[in-house]
Amino acid sequence: MSLPDFVEGNCITLLHSGTEYFPVLESAIDSTRQEIYLETYIFQYDTTGIRIAEALKRAAQRGVAVHLLIDGFGSLGLPGKVIREMLAAGVRVLIYRPEFFSFRLKRSRLRRMHRKLAVMDASLAFVGGINIVDDCYESDALFPRFDYAVQIIGPLLEKIHATARHLWMLVAWVYFKKRWTNYLSVVSNNLPAGHQRASLVIRDNLRNRHSIEHCYLRAIAVARKEIIIANAYFLPGKNFRQALIKAAQRGVSVILLLQGKSEYRLQYYAMHALYGHLLDAGIRIYEYRQGYLHAKVAVIDGSWSTVGSSNIDPFSLLLAREANVIILDRIFAAGLRGSLQRTLEVSCPVLQHSWRGRSRIKRSLNWICYYFIRMAWGLLGYRRD
Repeated sequence: MSLPDFVEGNCITLLHSGTEYFPVLESAIDSTRQEIYLETYIFQYDTTGIRIAEALKRAAQRGVAVHLLIDGFGSLGLPGKVIREMLAAGVRVLIYRPEFFSFRLKRSRLRRMHRKLAVMDASLAFVGGINIVDDCYESDALFPRFDYAVQIIGPLLEKIHATARHLWMLVAWVYFKKRWTNYLSVVSNNLPAGHQRASLVIRDNLRNRHSIEHCYLRAIAVARKEIIIANAYFLPGKNFRQALIKAAQRGVSVILLLQGKSEYRLQYYAMHALYGHLLDAGIRIYEYRQGYLHAKVAVIDGSWSTVGSSNIDPFSLLLAREANVIILDRIFAAGLRGSLQRTLEVSCPVLQHSWRGRSRIKRSLNWICYYFIRMAWGLLGYRRD
């Protein structure tokens, strides 16, 4: 496994859900003077989407070079009229793999741009799992979606900025928008802003196919005390499951905080097929049911943390473009761990004896969903565990 490149001297701030993230993001857009890159899987034209779209238009109208990259499937519901209004205001908008025939199932359709990343003037960045969508857009939501992002200042900006520019260039060339790659001479600020070591880890379908998964596996392999993983769509392959089970067998406290409200039923029921094996190994599982859990974070041994867009499922680990930040800092880890612990206290533990006592119908449904996903993956050519 290759090791990520860690950079010293960063100041990284944890942001809890859209309640904290969107006001800070909007303020950062309004403060930008030269250049903005914003990547998001979902751009929903709701209250939040309108706020961010208006902020981007204001920035473009005062001369900022604004680059908005949205995914063609995740942002399928964004009206064309809204995109045209942003273009008219000077916002450069590109769509990653636009969807024209929603009923066609092709392997290439699953290669989505799932990153949630923003860079302002190469001096401030945001990375996480939060889309541009209202926290409480579901009709039955009593609590905001449970998610995280990080705000980053410091030398890590050089890599984040280069990563955003690179993907923009690739998509712009596909659209014959070479003129949109005439970059300003914006140089990343490499001056130390704090004391945190961090790395940006991306997943793509070229040189970084397994980078995020390898980082997880390495951290799990050397864990000695505690692993806490909060993940919205948890459907790991054999290697990942075995790594968690081996950690539990050597005495590590392994805790999984998973989705308790069904958002996508097939994945939700397939995930349950794995519970019995994990519970038998001594892994503790909690389900968050107060709202929709959308987080993709982990804390290991109180020093290693990750916040990003990557789920632990085949879609994120084998197909989509993802971006996670890994932080080696005990103070940051303590803050994230504290937030997760508070959420665990209001979540529902999955007990081994009651789980084993479920009806055969429920257990069969779980395994049918699980093998349906595995079969679909095999038919698409993804047989790797």
